[in-house]
Amino acid sequence: MRRLAALIIGVALGAAACGGSGAGAQRTMTGTLAIASFNPFSGQFADFGPEQYAGCYAAVQLINRAGGVLGHSLNCLKVDSQGEPAAGELAARKMLASTPNLVAVLGPSSGEALVTVPLINRARVPMFPDAGQGAFDRSSYRYLWRMIASDDAAGYAMAIWAHKQGYRRGVALFGSDDQATVPTLLKGFEQLGGGIVINQLLGEGKASYAAEVDAVLQAKPDVIFTEVNAETGAAFLSELVKRHAPIPIVGTQVTLQPGWFEAVSKSIGPEVLAKSFVALEPYAPPQGRPWEIFNDALLASGSEVPNPGQWSTDPYTISDYDSVTIVALAMVAAGSADPAFFNPYVRTVTTRGADTVEVHSYAEGVTGLASGHPIQYVGPSGPIAFDKWQNAPGGFSVAVYDPSGATKLIESITASAIGELSR
Repeated sequence: MRRLAALIIGVALGAAACGGSGAGAQRTMTGTLAIASFNPFSGQFADFGPEQYAGCYAAVQLINRAGGVLGHSLNCLKVDSQGEPAAGELAARKMLASTPNLVAVLGPSSGEALVTVPLINRARVPMFPDAGQGAFDRSSYRYLWRMIASDDAAGYAMAIWAHKQGYRRGVALFGSDDQATVPTLLKGFEQLGGGIVINQLLGEGKASYAAEVDAVLQAKPDVIFTEVNAETGAAFLSELVKRHAPIPIVGTQVTLQPGWFEAVSKSIGPEVLAKSFVALEPYAPPQGRPWEIFNDALLASGSEVPNPGQWSTDPYTISDYDSVTIVALAMVAAGSADPAFFNPYVRTVTTRGADTVEVHSYAEGVTGLASGHPIQYVGPSGPIAFDKWQNAPGGFSVAVYDPSGATKLIESITASAIGELSR
């Protein structure tokens, strides 16, 4: 879904897939341990880095307040991948070479994942990518743990939502870097009885989208599916609403970024956007005690995280918070801060068993482990069930804007419904 950079043809995803087994002498870690937020902090996807860092920072504050991990405090390190393969590779190499106490990586994003995942895996550092490419659905990277549903699942979820609303004639408007969701969107919508009357690639930075608007209006769609960057979306929709009543829009999580709302609402008006728009994002319900623990820590992060409340219901912020907490508990369960040694314990502390104790925070987890009990960490993302490829499939929430830019979750698409359509 939301992190869909151009597919990089010819990258050998199998390279270095096996990584390391963790065999041999453990590394001795001294001083503060680093968790890298490896995502774009600049460029067209610059919203992604702060979104991710917010979850990391909130988790680290709770962990350090509870005494740290095995005598170590934790720190969140911002690493700007710029959302591009070349820049991301350089940033990853520098990060790995200059951060001896690196114990986990939050990221990479789709923009740089295909070239950086092999590097991080070879360095034997657990990573939690927000990359949605299907290439990672069945990969053998030992140090890759994906907590977010794939782009394939997002396409099916968009189709399910649109069909439930009675839409049957769809237009797909996706950017050149945002194509990974399209195949399953087209397939799923057709299987449900709909049809994509136009599948249009929207080029970025054009002076006018009049030709594309003409094509859409001639096709007479009842819904628009889209993932484009903020500037392209603002320019296209501005021309569309000048010539036609707003057409319902179904977007991906990219269209729920603050910068996207700001640009598009300025071009067509916040009221128009709020009335015609929904977007699907990975499901993370903002309720219950685990979410309250997370949200309290997030809202207390204002000195380091500007306007922290904007991330309270964000599934990627929540997922990164959970990822940091899981890493910390895996280290405690393993009795080691060596990533190559504690990596398998990521599954251990998230798996439910006959005698596991369910815990909702790092502090609860440490208490449970100290008492000799195996634990299952259940955070604000909900229960996590990694499959054999270390992916944790999940459902999707349907979100809408209000005119102020705040988002509200109105419905959900279950993982089982997506699974049925994808068979």
